[in-house]
Amino acid sequence: MNPSLSGLLYCSSAANCADVSPDAAAVEVLLNKLSTGSLDEQRNAAGELRMLAKRNVENRICIAEAGAIPLLVKLLSTPDLRTQEHAVTALLNLSINDNNKGAIVMAGAIYPIVDVLKSGSMEARENAAATLFSLSVVDENKVTIGASGAIPALVDLLRDGTARGKKDAATALFNLSIFQGNKAKAVRAGVVPPLMKLLVDPNAGMVDESLAILAILATHPEGRVAIGSASAIPILVDLIRSGSPRNKENAAAVLLALSMSDTNHLADAWKRGAQGPLAELVRTGTQRARRKATQLLDQMKKLNLDIAKENQ
Repeated sequence: MNPSLSGLLYCSSAANCADVSPDAAAVEVLLNKLSTGSLDEQRNAAGELRMLAKRNVENRICIAEAGAIPLLVKLLSTPDLRTQEHAVTALLNLSINDNNKGAIVMAGAIYPIVDVLKSGSMEARENAAATLFSLSVVDENKVTIGASGAIPALVDLLRDGTARGKKDAATALFNLSIFQGNKAKAVRAGVVPPLMKLLVDPNAGMVDESLAILAILATHPEGRVAIGSASAIPILVDLIRSGSPRNKENAAAVLLALSMSDTNHLADAWKRGAQGPLAELVRTGTQRARRKATQLLDQMKKLNLDIAKENQ
């Protein structure tokens, strides 16, 4: 950042910024460049705002109160990819402050952010996904984001992105899928196959994230059908046998949801030797894992009794 700007102590036209941050006057200069400057000046100003907003909470308050958010949202539509990248990342950094989340949404940011997610540079796509995650912490935003076309674009990033992009997409998809109406959207966008692929990829390091999303989707009928059709049972049994405590818990939750809707999945798990790992989970798992494992074992006992009766 320009050192001549960073040392200024007050913001003459944004009184609320005064004395809040040593960068207050710098913000005013940068906003003038955003609104009236050349493309190069806009790019540089957006980049400096990005760094200022990353620095501390005082800067985030000052930048938002000075009126930066609508100007940054407007820049999301620029054909200059670097400027677009700076703008979406500045909004991401501003959104860390909870009071700014509503202002970003009210400025009409969601649809332009989704456009960046679809067609921006890879870094811009990653930061667009992270911004949608940040905004979706507010429950009503989950609905708005889900209706914006973001979910298919997030699934694309989950499938084709860099390692960081996949993680950003997964965190956003997890948060959005908490809202019941978004679960079917995620399933129909094809989220299950890439999640299953990540479960068995030792280099991806995303077993926790993938299982957490699958556990949410398994509470929806379409989610259960999609997971059950993806050859999930052997993978879930292996995770219950040898995963981390958190993975065992979520794998048991997914297996229970599948089994309650279709006993063929339960029979498949039983044939693959799930009883021993489930019994161990009852003894050593988390409280939720013990509960799920107990329910699965009870269902397996009932299934075996039913089979025995049929064979009599």
